[in-house]
Amino acid sequence: MGSFSRILLRPLTAAAAAIAVGIAELPDRLSPLKILERPLCSEQPNINNKPCSTSEPELKSWVSLISASQLTDFSFATKFRVPVPNIKNLAPTSNLYSNRNPLFSSLSLSLASHPAFLTLYQSAESAKAPTLNDPTHFTPSPPSEVMYRWHLPEANAYKASGSSDCSSAKSRTVVVLLGWLGAKQKHLRRYADWYTMRGYHVITFTFPMAEILSYQVGGKAEEHVDMLANHLAGWLEEEQGKNLVFHTFSNTGWLTYGVILEKFQKLDQSLMGKIRGCIVDSAPVAAPDPRVWASGFSAALLKKQSIATKGSISSNGSGVGVVVGTQTITDSIPAVTEAALLVVLEKFFGVVLNLPKVNRRLSDVLGLLSVEQPKCPQLYIYSSADRVIPAESVESFIEKQRKSGREVRSCNFVSTPHVDHFRNDPNLYTSQLTDFLENCVLTCCKQAS
Repeated sequence: MGSFSRILLRPLTAAAAAIAVGIAELPDRLSPLKILERPLCSEQPNINNKPCSTSEPELKSWVSLISASQLTDFSFATKFRVPVPNIKNLAPTSNLYSNRNPLFSSLSLSLASHPAFLTLYQSAESAKAPTLNDPTHFTPSPPSEVMYRWHLPEANAYKASGSSDCSSAKSRTVVVLLGWLGAKQKHLRRYADWYTMRGYHVITFTFPMAEILSYQVGGKAEEHVDMLANHLAGWLEEEQGKNLVFHTFSNTGWLTYGVILEKFQKLDQSLMGKIRGCIVDSAPVAAPDPRVWASGFSAALLKKQSIATKGSISSNGSGVGVVVGTQTITDSIPAVTEAALLVVLEKFFGVVLNLPKVNRRLSDVLGLLSVEQPKCPQLYIYSSADRVIPAESVESFIEKQRKSGREVRSCNFVSTPHVDHFRNDPNLYTSQLTDFLENCVLTCCKQAS
């Protein structure tokens, strides 16, 4: 199969460019919505998997309050065949509302100049057939980021372990952190530091955003995963007694984990037995879902301006959005902008995820994760307020894993955003990790603690 960059690159680039242009039109077409505050359910996050008793209505995404029909008058929300404008001139400069609202202006500028979309546009331009009048059609690609990095344990970590058995077990264990879509090495550093301070070796693995967007089956992205899998396999084979613990983030980390397991099965089936535990943060969804993929890409592109970073929003019965959580939203415009982006992305992934080779590849990996995971303990960390991965999808997957005989633990953080549980509630997050590692993964450390 040709890569996404050949089959669907230019339509996505065109849609993205049109969205950035359309941002300037939103204030003239849509009036700001009022958002009211409501107190969060006072019950604490449930560690023992019991549902929080509340009379509040079911939490719904802010985007769900805006129907696609309300956006049909925007050409970028209903059509993919739009001209690709000059990407350097996408940000509005003379719009009166943009001048009054710096947040609005910065949002359109950041989307128009996002490295992923710039790379897509450059790739699409370089994919054109060269002409005699255009000898410089090739555009150099930006330097690639570090794919994975090894973090050594802190020098005094083993003294704090309390026993030689516990210290020895940790020194022979590598925790593999598989980042979310758009994550960089610096984003995983706080997680790596927590593990290295306790005596674990850590590997942090991330994908550049542009590499995900130009993904092809068996292409560069999978080559990087194969490289990591070979590295881990070589480390495990150096001596007896070495083990792995995987800590994945969002759907991207979860799928990366699945590809690594697939590679282990091909290299040596005994490698699967070296995996002592799996921690899943903000995942999984058991089947390819265009809405989930659209939400994930939207959050990765808009970053802190995405509503995925905010508290959960529900409806108060009158059609007005209500904030539920620890954060409030002071400007409703970015939410409307993201809703428009979501409409385009959902249509796009509705096509991409149903391409035969793509669908078959995803189904193979997700099927392996559903029925062929290692027989090691699993910990699922998720939230009812997650706007990207529905809590119901995580809970359904957990139930199926338990029925298959797996040892499964879980913790619903209730009100924390997608892949932001550690930052919002570090005490609960680290206590869950400590309890899981000592009681399920390295039981010798429990006696020493």
